Amino acid sequence: MLFLGFMTYCLAIALDEGLVFCSDSRTNAGPDRVSTYSKMHRFSVPYDRTLIVLTAGNLATSQAVIAQIQRDLEEEESEFNIFNARYVSDVADYIGELSLAEQRKYAKKGGPNAGFNASASFILGGQIKGHAPELYMIYPEGNHITASDLYPYLQIGETKYGKPILDRIIRPDTPIETAMRCALVSIDSTMRSNATVGPPLECLFYRKDSLLPQEQYCKLEENHPYLSELRQSWDDNIRLAFENLPSLSSVLAGDESQPQ
Repeated sequence: MLFLGFMTYCLAIALDEGLVFCSDSRTNAGPDRVSTYSKMHRFSVPYDRTLIVLTAGNLATSQAVIAQIQRDLEEEESEFNIFNARYVSDVADYIGELSLAEQRKYAKKGGPNAGFNASASFILGGQIKGHAPELYMIYPEGNHITASDLYPYLQIGETKYGKPILDRIIRPDTPIETAMRCALVSIDSTMRSNATVGPPLECLFYRKDSLLPQEQYCKLEENHPYLSELRQSWDDNIRLAFENLPSLSSVLAGDESQPQ
C-alpha cells in the first residue's frame, strides 16, 4: 500500500556564515502518477526573524501543520505563534505539538484508518533577532535535536544515499557555494538511487544576522541546464577518482613488501 507523502529528502546545514536548506518536491511515485509539492516553507518578519521549515513524511500531516501555523498567525486570539516566540527552540516545541495533535486523529486502532501511518518529521532553522541562528530536527514523536559541530547538518526523509558526501565535505567553515553544491549533489545522489525522490529541487542560503527571508535561492526543474551539468560532472569525476585509486595488484599478488 502506498501512503502519499512518504517519498522525499530534505537537509539543512549549519555554517559559520549561516544556514543552507535544500529539498526535493516529490510526494508520490508510481507507474501511473508522479506528484510534486514544495517541502520548503518560509516565514519572515524582515529584520526581526526569518524561519524556514522543511517537511517530510505523511503529506496530510505536514500540510495540516503548516496550515495551523498560518492560522495561528492570522488569528489575533492565538496565545502563541512563530512571530511572537522568543527562541527558535520554542518554535520547534510548537511544531512538535502541532504534529502530535494531528497524528492523534489517526491513532485509534481499528476503523478505516487502521494501520495508517500519519507520522511526519520537520527541519526548522532560522534566526530571531538578538540570538544566533539555530537548526533543529523535529521527530514524529514531537521532540527535537540540533546539529553538532562534528556533523553540522540534519536530514529527514530518505537520508541514507545522500549522507556520505555530507560526511566527507561539510564542516562549519565550508564556503557557502560549496555547501549548496554539496546539498544538491546529496539530493541528486538520492534521486539516482531512489525514484521516490525527485525534482523540482529547492536550495536556499540564509546569511547569519541578515534577518531576511532569502538572499540566495534557486529552484531547479528536472531539465534545468545546471542540474544536468552538475549531475554529469559529478558522474565523470567520481569515475576519474575511482580510476586513480591505489592499485590492488601488489596485494593480490601477495607482495610481502606491503605493510601487513
